[in-house]
Parts: sequence; C-alpha cells; structure tokens
Amino acid sequence: MKYKRILLKLSGESLAGSQGYGIDTERLNSYARQIKDMADRGVEIGIVIGGGNIFRGLSGATKGFDRVKGDQMGMLATVINSLALSSALEAIGQPAEVFTAIAMHPIGKHYSKWLAIDAMKAGKIAIISGGTGNPYFTTDTGSALRAIEIEADVMLKGTRVDGVYTADPEKDPTAVKFSEISYDEVLSRGLKVMDLTATALCKENGMPVYVFNMDVEGNLAKMLSGDNVGTLVSAK
Repeated sequence: MKYKRILLKLSGESLAGSQGYGIDTERLNSYARQIKDMADRGVEIGIVIGGGNIFRGLSGATKGFDRVKGDQMGMLATVINSLALSSALEAIGQPAEVFTAIAMHPIGKHYSKWLAIDAMKAGKIAIISGGTGNPYFTTDTGSALRAIEIEADVMLKGTRVDGVYTADPEKDPTAVKFSEISYDEVLSRGLKVMDLTATALCKENGMPVYVFNMDVEGNLAKMLSGDNVGTLVSAK
C-alpha cells in the first residue's frame, strides 16, 4: 500500500446517492466495503464525513437560522452519518469507533488524538464526527485538522468528481484535469478544492491532499495501490 495511515474525508451529499437527501443504503454499503478492504490490507483509517445530505449550517443561515445554531445542527448531522457508517462497517465485520468533537456519551467517545490513534492501531476505523466542535469551520477544515492531528500520511478527499480541474467539469466541458497541483496554484487560481482555511492548514503543515471520485467503487483501492485516479495537491 502506498500509505500506512490515511484520513478519508467523505461527502455528505455523496452519501445521499441518487435520492439527493438522507442516506442511501447502497452508497453507504459501498463505502463500507471499500473501507473494510483497505483495513484488511493493513491501512490505518480515520474518517470524517460531512453532513450536507441532512443539513448545511451555512445554507440554514441564509434562510434565517442563527449561524451558530445552524452550524451546530450541521455538526449533529455529521454524527448521524458517522453512526450510520459505523453500523454499516460493523455489519460486515469491520470494527469501528465513533468519536465526537463535543462530549456526547454514550453516542461516541469524546475525541482525542491519542484515543483515535489507539483505535486505528487496534484495527478499528476511527470515525471522527462533529467537525472541529466550533461554528464557522467547515468539515473540510475539520478533516484537515484531524488529518494533521492523527499524523496521517495523506488526506483523501472522496468526492463525486475525479480530481481537480481548471474549472467545474460539471459546468464547463472544456475544463482540464490536473494530475498534480501545488497548494499555491490552487489558491492563486481560486480553485474550490477545499475552503481557504483547510487549504492553508494543509499547506502550513505539509499535509498532502488527494482528490478522487469515491463514488466509483474500486477507486479507493486503486488510489492506495498507486494508480492515478485523481489529483494530488501538495507543496510540490
């Protein structure tokens, strides 16, 4: 395997599948199978899942919700998704542990770097929910923070797009895909790989980010075996 320890960021919207909201069980089970396959090969895995399939704090704020309360609702959405993924993993024989950024006993263990690392070393999937535990921070920033904290070799950003392009490939058919790109170029081009805070955090701490399409089953295994199925964002 190319990496020994990874932080996998999953999109809440992708978890909704074709229904566009909630949790699509086929997509959930596909994710679980792919994750278990990697764990069976000895990869230590931490996971952060977004909550956009249930509630997005920023969208709620534009509709009249208080931003802080909206973001807290979004954090709870990530906990729901994390519990669903842990259940799907355990159903196929893969131990998993849910950690929460805010104390939520007995729903999950209160997150700490050392508890998450201990769980991964014991062969469990460490699913880290609740974002950073603070409003005004996205799950991208939460993922970057957790990747750095758990000393991951790489942060994998599983999306519905197969990498980073010069423009949005879903809107611009002439968009060209990068196989590699630097943090500086991402920032200078204004590419929406992650939000600015997450990108800056990864850049400052030398955390490489690999963007790929997680919705194509098998891509995770290909990526970890060294196949070029996405875009590597690094200091170059």
